[in-house]
Amino acid sequence: MLPPVNLRPPFNITRTSHVRLTVADLAESRNFYVNALGLVVSDEDERTCYLRGLAEACHHSLVLELDEEGAGAARRIGFRVFFDEDLDIAHGWFRDRGLPAEWVDMPYQGRTLHVSDPAGTPLELCAHMETRPRLHIDFEHHKGAHAQRLDHFQTFAPNTYDLCAFYGELGFRNSEYLAHGDKLLSAFMYRKGTCLDLAIVENTGPALHHFAYTVSESRDIFTACDWAGILGYGEGVERGPGRHGPGGMLYTYLRDPDGHRVEVFNSHYQTIDTEVEPVRWDAGSLSTNVRWGFPAVEKWYFEASPFVGVPQVPPAELPKPMTLERFLLEQNAH
Repeated sequence: MLPPVNLRPPFNITRTSHVRLTVADLAESRNFYVNALGLVVSDEDERTCYLRGLAEACHHSLVLELDEEGAGAARRIGFRVFFDEDLDIAHGWFRDRGLPAEWVDMPYQGRTLHVSDPAGTPLELCAHMETRPRLHIDFEHHKGAHAQRLDHFQTFAPNTYDLCAFYGELGFRNSEYLAHGDKLLSAFMYRKGTCLDLAIVENTGPALHHFAYTVSESRDIFTACDWAGILGYGEGVERGPGRHGPGGMLYTYLRDPDGHRVEVFNSHYQTIDTEVEPVRWDAGSLSTNVRWGFPAVEKWYFEASPFVGVPQVPPAELPKPMTLERFLLEQNAH
């Protein structure tokens, strides 16, 4: 069901690092992420805003880039590697497989490498960033939901198994997965020792379904919803609060002013030991609720931020999830 994993990968990706998004109104997006989620501004100018969570020492985990005409797209998702020499090895590794690999200069980061996976997902790898003080106990600076740190991405890809095999070569292990019969629908993969850095879901892609920040207290999930409503973003509370099956965490999903989806959740379990087997979830749909709660609305399953300039490819068969709309129709039919 799952492709093999290389436990001694050629270079060492350590964790989810950062994401770059395009926005139409920098001040409006800044307001959402600072005052609803509680992120902290590390630096900003008239076209770019760099933000981090309260528990993060590295300069940025979210970069908002003003693009009046191309807003609502993602530029890249970022991963950290451990050493600079990992970047040199990665450059050759991607080139040897006919995949893009280009050195770039990025503010507040050390040497940076732009690459793409076989689905076309644009990735940004770096080993170092400038640092700033952690503010997790500087309570006078806390706002909104007190978001602590960036945890993971979820992406769409036209073939989950193939992309899972690619990341398995790079040492990404599976904590859990969603399957129907012998068909792999979703893979929940990690590097940092919790159950998730990258979730891959089979759908039209590549696209960024969401990125997720942890919070310290379950009540902060409700606080995110409250502040979204207070600030005029209440209609963007798209799913939850609820509890996931995979991962088991409490969550809510919000849409920012440009439609990018961000999850706020209360962290998850540790995964380090090699003898622990991935957990299979059998699914006739893509609903990931467990024990209680309604399915998500249809747009949660199908809408995602495209990547700038990257063409999308549909899967061989589009998913047929149990959406809230379908659930209510079937309930009414009874």
